[in-house]
Amino acid sequence: MDVLIKSHDQNSLSVTFPCGFTTAMLNAVRSVPGRRWNDLKKAWILPDSGETVSALLANLLATGLFTYPETSGQPPGLSSCADDSTTVKNELSKVKTILKTRHYSERTQECYLGWLKSFFEHYDCNAQLGQKQINEFLTNLAVKSRVSASTQNQALAALLFYFRFVKNQNPVELSGVIHAKQSVRVPVVFSRSEVLDIIRHLSGDKQLAAEILYGTGIRLHEVLSLRILDIDFERNEITIRHGKGDKDRRVMLPRALVKKLKAHIENVRKIHQKDLDDGWGEVNLPGGLAQKTPEAARQFKWQWLFPQKNRWHNSETGREGRHHMDDSLLQRAVKNAILECGINKNASVHTFRHSFATHLLESGYDIRTVQELLGHSDVKTTMVYTHVLNRGPSGVVSPLDQM
Repeated sequence: MDVLIKSHDQNSLSVTFPCGFTTAMLNAVRSVPGRRWNDLKKAWILPDSGETVSALLANLLATGLFTYPETSGQPPGLSSCADDSTTVKNELSKVKTILKTRHYSERTQECYLGWLKSFFEHYDCNAQLGQKQINEFLTNLAVKSRVSASTQNQALAALLFYFRFVKNQNPVELSGVIHAKQSVRVPVVFSRSEVLDIIRHLSGDKQLAAEILYGTGIRLHEVLSLRILDIDFERNEITIRHGKGDKDRRVMLPRALVKKLKAHIENVRKIHQKDLDDGWGEVNLPGGLAQKTPEAARQFKWQWLFPQKNRWHNSETGREGRHHMDDSLLQRAVKNAILECGINKNASVHTFRHSFATHLLESGYDIRTVQELLGHSDVKTTMVYTHVLNRGPSGVVSPLDQM
């Protein structure tokens, strides 16, 4: 297990678990005052203070899963990957190179490398490794570390990648692995009236973002990553670029939002023009576009649909610019709206996506259409919403009601 602690901005730290996490690890972070979850970066954000760091380290050490590294000359931190030998570094370097050439996302690269570092803690990478070691490692995760099924699957994917593409082996006999218990949960869903009530308790950009979330079913980071050119009023479509799995897709543009979106875009245009007049107005460009056409950074079509309220300022270079709205602002606004509406469900921003899929199926749309709109690579993922196609427990008359 690893905990990665690094600077998030001038006043805060980010904490991630690249190798996956246990309930004890999660509770260790949750008990730190001032922590918040950043869904876009998939990281916990904590105040950057000595008191906070001390509390975090103490909580993590108390889980019994971590120790302070013994390497001298290093700042105190947490690590469960003690083997930093040249051989291990070379193996990890090979993995990283292949991951990049195969266009795996940075998050996947970080996750795979973290699991392999943990694997090499237990096994000498110079030895003959294969199915036996994979089975032992995965079984240990389920039995001793008590990780979730999804976390165990991440570890398996990392190990299979290493053996197939670095060692040119293809381990196939994994039947001896003790698998972590797979939890089956029904998605939390809003009723249509609850969606309307929540949206009415929001205002401004946050209300519009929430309407897009429910009206299209896209993810939180996808709505905040939208740029002006992604909105096509002629075709009534919204283009989602670099979605999960680095895939692009198109979703419908709700006609009810056309007028509101056009007015919003005109307001964004005024903000951008003011930034240009002040000598700024640039945004970060996707992929290699910055090298090919650097002038595009100042073009209106590449600006964020939901720019942050204030420009960021780099004190070293003097540069200023705007990123998109921080996901925590929308998360907090929706959470507050849910509370104000008196909705007693374990709901969040992501519940809009669950509600979108469920309401489409209730309206008679087929599962493949919903799968495509949600951007699921496997229809099995979408099948979780088919619980709405039968009457469920609400359609059964209780014997108590018949007395």
